[in-house]
Amino acid sequence: MLLKKILVCCSMLLVNFCFAQINIIPQPVKVTQPSENGSFSITSKTVILANANTIKSAEFLNKYLKEFYGFSLKVNKSVKKNNAILIKDINAPGKIAGAYDMEVSSRGIEIKGHDAEGAFYGMQTLLQLLPTEKAKSLSVPYVSIHDEPRFEYRGLHLDVCRHFYPVEFIKKYIDFIALHKMNYFHWHLTDDQGWRIEIKKYPRLTEIGGYRNGTIIGNYPGKGNDGIRKGGFYTQEQVKEVVKYAADRYVTIIPEIEMPGHASAAIAAYPQLSCFPNESTKAPKNCPWYGDTTGKQVQQTWGVFEDVFCPSEYTFKFLEGVLDEVIPLFPAEYVHIGGDECPKEFWKRSAFCQQLIREKGLKDEHGLQSYFVTRMEKYINSKGKQIIGWDEILEGGLAPNATVMSWRGEKGGIEAAKQKHDVIMTPNSYCYFDYSQSKSEDSVVIGGFVPLQKVYSYDPLPSELKADETKYIWGAQANLWTEYMNNTKKVEYMLFPRLSALSEVLWSPKSARDWQGFLNRQKVQTQRYNLWKVNYSKALEEITTKK
Repeated sequence: MLLKKILVCCSMLLVNFCFAQINIIPQPVKVTQPSENGSFSITSKTVILANANTIKSAEFLNKYLKEFYGFSLKVNKSVKKNNAILIKDINAPGKIAGAYDMEVSSRGIEIKGHDAEGAFYGMQTLLQLLPTEKAKSLSVPYVSIHDEPRFEYRGLHLDVCRHFYPVEFIKKYIDFIALHKMNYFHWHLTDDQGWRIEIKKYPRLTEIGGYRNGTIIGNYPGKGNDGIRKGGFYTQEQVKEVVKYAADRYVTIIPEIEMPGHASAAIAAYPQLSCFPNESTKAPKNCPWYGDTTGKQVQQTWGVFEDVFCPSEYTFKFLEGVLDEVIPLFPAEYVHIGGDECPKEFWKRSAFCQQLIREKGLKDEHGLQSYFVTRMEKYINSKGKQIIGWDEILEGGLAPNATVMSWRGEKGGIEAAKQKHDVIMTPNSYCYFDYSQSKSEDSVVIGGFVPLQKVYSYDPLPSELKADETKYIWGAQANLWTEYMNNTKKVEYMLFPRLSALSEVLWSPKSARDWQGFLNRQKVQTQRYNLWKVNYSKALEEITTKK
């Protein structure tokens, strides 16, 4: 009897050991391991089988194998054979975009995407089944997986205005998105501290607006100014290169051109865009400034500034000219127009703006902002695109076809969904990755506290919405504002491991949410960070130590 109990316990331990090898983030919908314990080994003799639709997945897999394990595989047409990784799309009827099935057996690895995007995500799952250390033979446990995303929109944002990052890092950032089965990159390209995209019709936008004379040191308002001229911009050819790179990874890039607020860099380049072009730029009180203080200047500090776009014909024609060059660069259906944090002080004391309010029969300056956004929306719609705006675009009345990105909590998103507008949830209390993730941060951050568990606990579907209103919640994204991230390693540190948590929130069924299970899987994912040589927060160690 005792021997029988020992054998049963050993059997259970063996099964548990086998299951412990399956550490995938985001958690798949269904994972089944066969009674036959074992693994398939990928070596340099293994072949990738792919068709024209899945060749991008094969190329990504080979690039990953070469970079992290030192070898790549031959790629052949998808004729079934042993010792192979088959990656194909099956064009399943009634398919869910991004769904896939995967089976690992003694015969090899078979990934069947319901579409080409699903095949790509299946390949990402395969990468998470590989060892986290370099080896010539990569053991993959036998397993069957069925998987599909919960939300259609799974996004990540990057502000390149407060600090500029080179093209190679932007590509790396897109790889981070793809590796986590996310599919939208929100590229924040214009703001008070820098204009980052080449516009050939308006070269001063990057010549003047692309650079600032200095930057505050330390937390706002700053204990000094570094006096270093900083900036940079992406040429249109570089943008095209990045857009193609992203598309090859099933990542859609949504560009953001801020209006009517956060316009200091553009106004520094073209002062006529201001209601008061002859007034010098004002820096906030107590913020150290470096260099010239006369005329319009690119801001050297952070915050919200009163000098915003004037709603004049000059401004509208200017922005139309900008969009005429931006829109062809991005195949995405959407253009983000900002719309947030637009002070009304300049509009209130502008005789032109007050007359415009009377002429258009507007209620007040909030109505003027709605007029501004609606007019730009009509132009963008005429180009075959839709707009996204921060939840402030609700003020004064929502533009007819706008999608709302709700950042000041969920209130704006709830209101927009009730008005039958699509919504992307990105509440700062859960999704702002510039906030501290540890109570013992060793570097400067903007404030706030969004630890890993807080991110993991988020549900983008508010309980306040009725069942027929939840369909307007398109998905969610994390935002990475970079006031205090003057190098790429700091960006990585703020991103990881919170990106893993958000990826599971957006991909996996809510019923699969298990904080302790996630922590266990994240320990393996952290080993993968080491393999990738990326910087990451050690806040997870604080959590697991307490456990």
